[in-house]
Amino acid sequence: MSRTLTYALFALFGVFISGISQVLLKKSAGRQYSSAIREYLNPLVIVAYAMFFGATLLSVYAYKGIPLSMGPILDATGYVYVTIFGITIFHEKLNARRILALVLIILGIVVYSLGL
Repeated sequence: MSRTLTYALFALFGVFISGISQVLLKKSAGRQYSSAIREYLNPLVIVAYAMFFGATLLSVYAYKGIPLSMGPILDATGYVYVTIFGITIFHEKLNARRILALVLIILGIVVYSLGL
């Protein structure tokens, strides 16, 4: 496996972890809390922000081996992850506009990857 691919996988894993933490924050936001402090200091929020921190560390590490121009392309995969999580976990519906947006994101990633 090439060095760039290894670091790209670290970046993709960081984006995936970030997507999971977004799900945790959304789950936490859907609950009622007895006070404002409990709204921000509860296990879901604390774990989500710890995961964001870990995702940031993975991204920083990944930039040791990937070009700076590749980072935003790999970060764009987060939109795909979040959409999949939204459909499977929150039972959100896809409309034509969202599908078109996802297709454009995926096409952009493919075009960059192939060097077109």
